[in-house]
Amino acid sequence: MKKLVSVLLALAMAFVFVMPAMAYTAGTYTGEGQGNNGPVKVEVTFSEDTITEVKVVEHAETPGICDPAFEKIPAAVLEQQSLAVDTVSGATNSSRGILAAIEDAAVQAGADAEALKSAPAEEAAAEK
Repeated sequence: MKKLVSVLLALAMAFVFVMPAMAYTAGTYTGEGQGNNGPVKVEVTFSEDTITEVKVVEHAETPGICDPAFEKIPAAVLEQQSLAVDTVSGATNSSRGILAAIEDAAVQAGADAEALKSAPAEEAAAEK
């Protein structure tokens, strides 16, 4: 029984490592999401398999309150190559607006939004 479980775990881990990477149509796309005070627009640049840049280009959020979200959310998305990142406390709606705008741009670039939202959680579970 232990051998069977070991083999199944090994196969599951091998499957995780051979899963295809996210694929995008390279370019820069503008996405929009709803923030706390209105739309948040971002420009997201993609290579064929990576998110390479995220810029917040337009918003109506409250200065000072939204600043941490505008710094941390794009950086976390770039680092993790995923939308499954934590929102910023005190700027939750701004954070969600940024993430929705990045998702909008990613879908335009041909990404699977659901896969992009779940990638780090699956990897974290595999590492534990």
